[in-house]
Amino acid sequence: MKKAVLATSILAALVSTSSLAATVYKDDTSELKIGGRAEARFNISDNNEEYVAGEKTESAFDDKSRARLSISGKTQISSDLTGFGKYENEINTSGDIKTRYIFGGIGTQIGDFSYGKQDTALVMITDFTDTMATFGADADDAIALNAGSDKQENNFAYKGEFSGLTLGANYLAGEEADSDQYSVAAMYSFDFGLDLGAGYAGGKQADTDVNQFDVGVQYSIADFTLGALYLWNDTDDVANGGDGKNDGYEVSAQYKLDKWTFVGVYNYATENDGEDDAVDNVAIEAVYKFNSNLRTYAGYKFEMIDDEDDQIQAGIRYDF
Repeated sequence: MKKAVLATSILAALVSTSSLAATVYKDDTSELKIGGRAEARFNISDNNEEYVAGEKTESAFDDKSRARLSISGKTQISSDLTGFGKYENEINTSGDIKTRYIFGGIGTQIGDFSYGKQDTALVMITDFTDTMATFGADADDAIALNAGSDKQENNFAYKGEFSGLTLGANYLAGEEADSDQYSVAAMYSFDFGLDLGAGYAGGKQADTDVNQFDVGVQYSIADFTLGALYLWNDTDDVANGGDGKNDGYEVSAQYKLDKWTFVGVYNYATENDGEDDAVDNVAIEAVYKFNSNLRTYAGYKFEMIDDEDDQIQAGIRYDF
């Protein structure tokens, strides 16, 4: 892999959830960046209401404001080796602090090797349909194993980019007995806007053999981007002497018009060995970007499962 490609893959690993990051230190071999966001947002839904002894104690309005801070750095060790690291946390208006990422690693001529709390290999496929500022990725949340999800602890990771081919692998060392998991994935990007991806996650979960398969496709042409994801989960429930097989899919469509982006997503997933619907909804949203720093958005989720109510979510976000 050429050094230019290596540098690109390292920078991708260090990118914050914000598209911006300020370089606060740089010399001949090292660089430090700080970025993040302040995001004031709210959700309105009957799902937020709570009752005690028949009396309503919580309203339909729920504040979901948050802020994130990301610090990332890299250093050139030699002509063939680069070191990198990233830390990112999130705080909400209640003062709860959550660590989203904390990892470090070595970049080589054949790819990047890292350890810590970071994404798994399947995330490059689920990103095809995880496209909304408000809702989305519900089917993946319902089906995915730990080894097929983002922001996982005890995570040994590999990622390599070879022309249009991206390869990824992870090993999650479980702190509980019989809970280790792993994943592998590949994505190929064609020059005409088409991306194809497939991945597998498996291992143990509380003495249970678990398996997950993901297949995704994304196509961009002019101002349109379409994405589709199919997930299949097979749980060999040894303790209960049975199998649990569930699947799900997500479809995403985006259209950019000047400073506007319009997004629509459909999510569906099953549970209880495919007998019941775990997820079934359509979400739409509009995002307006004033500039690279400031955007505002609003979305609506149409729920099609009984006892689940529709949701409205809106916010304004400043990236730095």
